[in-house]
Amino acid sequence: MSQTRDIEVGSRYKEYDDLAASEREGLLSNDTNTDAAHPALAPRSCPMSQPRFTIAQLASAFAGGIVLCLGAQLAIWGPKCYTFRARHTGNSVHQFAPPYVGSTEVDNFPPTKPTNAFPDLFPSNVGYAGGTPTGAEPALIATAPSYPMHTGAAQLVLPTKLHESKDSKKDHKGDFNLLRNWGNLSPWYSVGKGAFGIDSGPEPPETCRITGLHLLHRHGARYPTSWASFGGPASFAGKLHKYAADWEATGKLSFLNDWTYKLGEEVLTPFGRQQLFDLGVSMRLKYGFLLKNFTETNTIPVFRTESQDRMLASAMNFAIGFFGYPFDGQYQQQITIEANGFNNTFAPYETCPNAKAHNKADRSLTYVKEWTSIYLHHAHKRLQHHIPGFNLTIEDVYTMQKLCAYETVAIGYSKFCELFTEEEWEGFNYSLDLTFWYDSAFGSPVARVQGLGYIQELVARLTETPIEVHNSSTNATLHTPESFPFGHSLYVDATHEVVVLNVITALNLSTFAASGPLPSDHIPKHRSFKVSEIAPFATNVQFQLLACESEPGPQIRIIINDGVAPLHGIKTCPENKHGLCSVDAFVEGQKEVIRTTDWVHDCHGDWTVPSGSEWVTTTGDAPK
Repeated sequence: MSQTRDIEVGSRYKEYDDLAASEREGLLSNDTNTDAAHPALAPRSCPMSQPRFTIAQLASAFAGGIVLCLGAQLAIWGPKCYTFRARHTGNSVHQFAPPYVGSTEVDNFPPTKPTNAFPDLFPSNVGYAGGTPTGAEPALIATAPSYPMHTGAAQLVLPTKLHESKDSKKDHKGDFNLLRNWGNLSPWYSVGKGAFGIDSGPEPPETCRITGLHLLHRHGARYPTSWASFGGPASFAGKLHKYAADWEATGKLSFLNDWTYKLGEEVLTPFGRQQLFDLGVSMRLKYGFLLKNFTETNTIPVFRTESQDRMLASAMNFAIGFFGYPFDGQYQQQITIEANGFNNTFAPYETCPNAKAHNKADRSLTYVKEWTSIYLHHAHKRLQHHIPGFNLTIEDVYTMQKLCAYETVAIGYSKFCELFTEEEWEGFNYSLDLTFWYDSAFGSPVARVQGLGYIQELVARLTETPIEVHNSSTNATLHTPESFPFGHSLYVDATHEVVVLNVITALNLSTFAASGPLPSDHIPKHRSFKVSEIAPFATNVQFQLLACESEPGPQIRIIINDGVAPLHGIKTCPENKHGLCSVDAFVEGQKEVIRTTDWVHDCHGDWTVPSGSEWVTTTGDAPK
């Protein structure tokens, strides 16, 4: 039965095939005998068989449609819609659109006037919170069997493989970490025991207990600043866009053909906000027990920051992490003003004219240019090959490395990262050491004087003695008992990396100056000054106060990103295996710094820095 049906179906499809073949022959054949062979397909039997339009009429209609379409596009999008660039390859010419609609991408969120914003309908508190009993304050730094190390950067994605060069001089054994080779653009991480020469961890020694903490931290990861004397990402993006008609990238740079500049300016990135929130949580877990002091004295802490957006946002995110939401009534936030003419220990350069003059002279720029021309020599040749028609400079290649760091902490990942070898990333890391050594630390003639104000405030807090003479960047109006209280067990201050380095210099933490002055033609084998270790994004300096059975009197020690720093560079502090120094000896050493640092001469004096090697400093002092 099925075989019979198959034959019937096959016959029916054969009829359809025969009819289709007849139709094709009727449409395509020029045989004058077609009508006789196929009377059913004869022209006289079909009223539509005669053509209604000539070929000329059809061509005219098609051309007219094209004109109307182009006209509509021109009216909507303007003449840029038809911008093309031509590239000659041998005897052929290729036409294609430019790589950018614009040089930047901007997403302005939130909208200024959202149409669905009804705050009265969405109160932040409706009551009915349920039970709210609190538990004991954590004291992880004293009670846990081990100290929690901060080793990663959640949410950030790194390339699975970096560029491998035939000229690679050394074979890394899997210990290379890209995030730790971005200088001041690195996310902060625990440097580990012994990093600064002290084989002791941040937890208190066996015979000691922590009685207080002064925390100085940097803001979180941000977008690039609005200015850059060398290697500005926005300038590089503008240059690519300006000459877009001249080039087409290939190979590993082919992503540039569709790349757009996505970075803002100066404010915190989402990852930067997370950094400070996490830092606040971390400090509450370690030092929450210090809040008992405030309960017993019926007071609340006073934390300090300054007015720049990223600084204030960092302080707020830290507070949310430390206190939780809502933090109203749990602490008071002092906001100092960062602007020209306002004394501010968190921005001392605003009232130190010689600091501004030194920055304009940009002494470090010479050293950085010399170094980049050395370590990026091969990378420059390699990358220029992949972007014919564009004059790629050493500065451009250096900026690509900066874009790797900035894009990663801003949007989570960057294609620029995979363009360079491990050695070239180590060179980049060292370039930022050169920058900050000569601009903000031991090689700068205005580093010590700019750190002076914070040293005065630290001594005032440790001795509970008001500052008598405000002869630096301190601000007398902010030193009232209410705004600058004494006797607290916890202080938290937020500032910039340059100020952190100023303070480290002024403290006489000479272990970081041991390998200076830094050369511009090679990386010292055992350098002690690494910006990625002491001043990365969200860097934090813990001034621990301790009471120890084995040491007479109150003790202090300094912990930078969980690494204990030796204090014997301070003349009055002896060597100690745990980095301890008595508070009295520490204060005596800092008072000597205050006595011997001349704000008037260093910030307002008529002096210049000789060029080249005629004058160097490894103490951050100005020429006398």
